[in-house]
Parts: sequence; structure tokens; C-alpha cells
Amino acid sequence: MSEPCGAPETAAANRQKLIVALDVESVGEARDIIAEIGHTVGAFKIGLQLFTSAGGSFVREIIQSGTKVFLDLKFHDIPNTVAKAGIEAARMGVWMFNVHASGGSEMMRRVACDVADLCQREELTKPNIIAVTVLTSSDSNTLREIGTEREVKDQVLHLARMASECGLDGVVASANETGLLRESIKSRDFLLVTPGIRPTFATNDDQRRVMTPGAAISSGADYLVIGRPVIKAADRLWAVKTILGEMEAAST
Repeated sequence: MSEPCGAPETAAANRQKLIVALDVESVGEARDIIAEIGHTVGAFKIGLQLFTSAGGSFVREIIQSGTKVFLDLKFHDIPNTVAKAGIEAARMGVWMFNVHASGGSEMMRRVACDVADLCQREELTKPNIIAVTVLTSSDSNTLREIGTEREVKDQVLHLARMASECGLDGVVASANETGLLRESIKSRDFLLVTPGIRPTFATNDDQRRVMTPGAAISSGADYLVIGRPVIKAADRLWAVKTILGEMEAAST
């Protein structure tokens, strides 16, 4: 299959925006996926499943090979514990990691400050620290079940504003909220990382608030996180190139 059409610089920019979630059971499968499509995407996300299976040694292994890693462990604990975990993520060399915004402003400020201080002191590249707002598998019923009366979009905006005020680099939010966040948080440097992306050839699975890659790019997303539509595809390279084509069409 040929490369997506359009200006080469636009195609390269879109590749950098695509993060593939390595939601797999084993190191072997993860290595196979990286070898197959690593040259066509910007980064890989390692979440709870693979990290629990493979541990930090595998994260270090692929970082040392030149692969960018988004460590998706969603830290949520007392401020000191989250700050210490963030420091170790920075020492590991991850490109990005996340915390739960619902952990509160003290927790977010502490991790942002402590990681920045460490990176300056040890001359490390500071990772992007982003906050999870509302999971894309959640809806208003889920929020009410846990005692939150705000509608989803209002809760996302509330948590995103907190994250921005606490010095975080961005948030994880559904692409359904990116337009609202772009209007409300004026800094264009504030990153919007969007999971729940479903290309036109895929099903929604257990995601409730989803959007196509092209629509997400048009709405102002900086990075798209896509898992099952790529890693479960019979031809992963075809899936990635098809997604990049959808992104390309929205960028022109």
C-alpha cells in the first residue's frame, strides 16, 4: 500500500501524532508489533496489562532502542507517592506519563514540581505529564454512580482546568471534548491526548465516547491513542496506513 497522499511534512507530522497502545499479554507480542509498525507511528503506549506482565525492564529496553513511550499507569495516590513514582518514570526515560486529575490539585502540583526539579538537577529530559479526566468508557451514569453530579463535559473541563493551573502539560480526554477544551484553555501548548479513537473500519468495543481519527484531528487533538483497531488487525501495517490516511484527509 502506498503512503498517504499529501505534503510529506504533513504526513510526517501525523505519524508523530499517532500513539499505538501495546495492550498485549507478552513481551514477545509487543516486540513483534514494534518491529512491524514502529517506523510508521510516533510512540507506543504501555499500560497496566503489559507493565504488570513485563515490568520496567521492558520499558527501558524499548526506550534504549529509540522508541518513544507513553507510560499509561494513571498514578492516583497521596501526593508524595505519586511524585516519587513520577520521578522514577522520568529516570526511566519515558516520553510521557499520566496521573488521575481526580487525585486533586496538591497531588498534581507535587508531581509536576518534583519531576521538573529532578530533571533539572540530573540533566534529564522532562517527560510530558498529563492528567486523565474522564475515562472514555464512562458516561453520565458512571459519574453519578460514583457521586459526581456534573455532566461528562463539565467534569472534563473542570479537571482539565485544574491540571492546567497545576502546571501539567496536558490531559487525556475524549475527542468529544477537545473542541470545548481548546476554547476554554487558551494555551496551544496544553496537550490534548485522545483515546477512544475508532477508525471507520473498526467497532467501538467497550468505548462509549468515541470519534474517528479524522474528526479527532479536526477537533484539535494533539495525539491519538489507538489500540485494538491496530494490534488486533490481520494486517497491522495496513491498519496504521489507513488511519494515517484518515488523519491526512482531515489535515488538508
